[in-house]
Amino acid sequence: MDSINQFLAGFDLDFIQLAALVLGVAEVLLARANNVWLYPTGISAILFSTYSLITAQLYADSILHMYYLVMSIYGWWYWLSGNNRQEVRVTMSTRRELFITLGIIGIAWLALYLFLIAFTPSLQPVWDSWVSATGWAGMWLLARRKVENWIVLNISNAFAIPLLFYKDLPWLAILTIILFGVACKGYFDWRKIAREQPVTA
Repeated sequence: MDSINQFLAGFDLDFIQLAALVLGVAEVLLARANNVWLYPTGISAILFSTYSLITAQLYADSILHMYYLVMSIYGWWYWLSGNNRQEVRVTMSTRRELFITLGIIGIAWLALYLFLIAFTPSLQPVWDSWVSATGWAGMWLLARRKVENWIVLNISNAFAIPLLFYKDLPWLAILTIILFGVACKGYFDWRKIAREQPVTA
């Protein structure tokens, strides 16, 4: 382990960030492929990423990752069980689900911002809470197997990339750039799946 850490140190990358990077890429590739194994892979990536985020004092993003953990467990169960034990299909969001998504973003952004300014030494409370709020909403849509999850998660990714570079987490930023690219492809793949499915399951 020491030799691995010494090698990675030359790239300003520790074992924790490497594990988060590899597992995170694997997770989003599995998600794009509509494969339920994205969840156990993602849970592992979440645990490694959270450690790095707490170390960097990105508290809202750390809370977001705990939410990711809960939603990953829920999504794993929901994908496998579904409604009446039938597999949940990929579908477009209804108007009601889009309003719920906007509600999650608005409420989470305000709540996280107030939490950060009141209880943490965060220096980027607005940005950090926005990344987290959009991430919360996107993860809810992913758990529901909705096509629009890719759009909302990429809004979160777009704001997270400069924030991670600013907080000296370059490899997590690179991971997020990779996730951004894969999510763009994932959106079109899932939209095609949703459109080609029969109306009835």
